[in-house]
Amino acid sequence: MQLESVPASDAPITVRVNDKPHEAAAGTMLAQLLLELGLTAAQGVAIAINDTVVPRSAWEEYCLAEGDQVLVIQATQGG
Repeated sequence: MQLESVPASDAPITVRVNDKPHEAAAGTMLAQLLLELGLTAAQGVAIAINDTVVPRSAWEEYCLAEGDQVLVIQATQGG
């Protein structure tokens, strides 16, 4: 019996979010990942991927890739 291989584009990918592994569907956009993490732009969030800041205007268009290092920085209030 021969097993069919799953096309690479359908396989889940693993990215690291603040140094923790996170599995996502292939083709996941950055904005979608943030929704999965329960974050929104209105919460004072900044994102860097592989040490490069991604402007908020590109979040809907930025497609994550296997092994991406995602750094989420969230502003907090306090004193």
